[in-house]
Parts: sequence; C-alpha cells; structure tokens
Amino acid sequence: MQKRFAADPLRTRGRLVAEEESAFRSCFQRDRDRIIHSSAFRRLKHKTQVFVEHEGDYFRTRLTHSIEVAQVARTISGALGLNEELTEAVALAHDLGHTPFGHTGEDALDALMGPFGGFDHNAQALRIVTALERHYAGFDGLNLTWETLEGIAKHNGPVTGELPWALAEYDERHDLELYTHASAEAQVAALSDDIAYNNHDLHDGLRAKLFTEADIRGLPIVGDCYDEVDRVHPGLDDYRRRHEALRRVFGVMVADVIETSRAVLEEADPESVEAVRHLGCPAITFSDDVWRHMKEIKAFLFRHMYRAPSVVEMRKQVTTVVEELFPFYMEKPEFLPKRW
Repeated sequence: MQKRFAADPLRTRGRLVAEEESAFRSCFQRDRDRIIHSSAFRRLKHKTQVFVEHEGDYFRTRLTHSIEVAQVARTISGALGLNEELTEAVALAHDLGHTPFGHTGEDALDALMGPFGGFDHNAQALRIVTALERHYAGFDGLNLTWETLEGIAKHNGPVTGELPWALAEYDERHDLELYTHASAEAQVAALSDDIAYNNHDLHDGLRAKLFTEADIRGLPIVGDCYDEVDRVHPGLDDYRRRHEALRRVFGVMVADVIETSRAVLEEADPESVEAVRHLGCPAITFSDDVWRHMKEIKAFLFRHMYRAPSVVEMRKQVTTVVEELFPFYMEKPEFLPKRW
C-alpha cells in the first residue's frame, strides 16, 4: 500500500504537451515504457563506466547497470510504500546522458565544450528526453511527466549555482523547482545507483584482477559478509564464495537504506510528496555507519580501480580519441548522423 507521501499518478503535474491518458497504464508506467523504447536507452549497451575494452560479455555496461539500478530501486521503493513505476522510470533514465568511454569521455568532452558552456551528463539526459528523441508525431522528446523530469534533473539533490545551459533552458519552459529536493522516489533511484555502482565495480575489479579477494576482505561490510559465507557455507569454490559474499554486501546496503529511510519518514511524517520536497534534508538515506563504509569502499575503488595503471593508460587513449573527433565533427557536421 502506498504511503501518503508517495507520488500519485492521479495527481501528476502533467506533461508539457497534454495527452489523452491511457486506459491501461498509469502516467508513470508510460514514462518508464517510453524510456525503455527510446534510442538513447538502447545505445547504453555500447557505453561503459570504467572499462573500455571488454572480455566477452562479463563487464557491466551502462545498460546493464541501469537495469540493476532499477531492480534495486523497485525493491526499496516497494518496501517504503512509494510509487515503484516512478522510481523505476527515474532509475532507467539516470544514465541516458553519459558519453561513451566512461567518465573519461565526459571529462574530455567537458573540456572541449568549455567555450560552449561545458558538458554535464545530467543536463544531457534531460535534453535527450525533452528534445533529442524525435519519434512521436505530436512533440520532440518523450514528453515525460513533470515528476519523472524532476527526478532526472535533481535525483542527486537540489540543483544550485550556475545551471548547465540545457537544464536552464528547459527549466524556463517547465519550472522543475530545482531549489527543492526531489520526490522520495527519485531519491531512492539515486541511492540505488550508489549501491549498484559500488557492488558491480567490486565484481568487475576482481574479474579484471585489479585487486584480490584478500584486498577487499579488509573493507567494512565486505569482510563481514565473507566471514559469514565461510561460516555458513564452508568449502565453497572461489567463484561461488565471491558471488555469495558480494550478494550479501548488496543486501546489507539495501536493508540499511530501507530501515534508515523508514525511520526518517516516520519521524518527519510528511503529509504529501510536496512535504518531502520541502523537508530541508533527504528523506532517503543510509545510516551514518553505512555512509562512512560506503565512502571507504569508494576510496578503495578509486585507488585500486579508477587509478590502476591499465585504466589510466586507457584514459589517455580515450582522451586522444575524443580530442581528435571533436574538431573533425565541428568542421564537418555533415558526417554526423542525421537522426539520433
């Protein structure tokens, strides 16, 4: 049963271009479906977060990551009595604006785009779903609901300071109230991203031999989960033990978000989704201990994965590729695809 502070599809702020409602799907379900059927979502299969070259089909892409984030987000959202369809829509759309070649590609493109306002993947995601997708007869973009667009724009919190031009341009047409927190559903999507990101980077880093199981057993949460697996399932082969331990790490983080956020919501007792937006603090959060542990895991991954010599070398190659392609397409835009 949904709580009173959950987003209600019957009380949506609507779409920029009015449409007749579906007899079979809520407005948030339609948003989710439009995202899944978009060209930008399909293209995520070619984009990565850390690795550029793949060994078979093992390493995650932006597409598999987005699917994992959506799965985690639905679990948390359902446990908290939120709207699962809105949560899933935001989770599936959160990476649409990323460049190829992981974070390195974005850094390189941002530097090259400096004279034109820079590049921001969140603003680009909004631009994709409001303008660049051009499949529908009555509008450009996907014409998503205000609530889904709000979640894409500010799932990481209120947007302050100078706005990326794409975000500023759309906000003038359709005020997203960037100074407030997003709905609880969008906040769930953001933390689900953190959970999925950390856990699959541990998986992928082990697979790439950038660190060992002995290395990660020294990390908070991870070491305890390995110890529990050894106690409950002695004698497991390395592959099964690794999977079982990291599966439990995943579960610990999800459970912590649910329990901590439930306590925050019970104490704050927001009367509506609007009250959630104006709480003045996040409604969805980890406990202080798990926040600290998450930071330690991220610091470990930064040292041993994102700054590993092989990854640093890849970053140099990727930067060169982007730096050579950018002026070529600026001078010869006729070589760009006519449709995106």
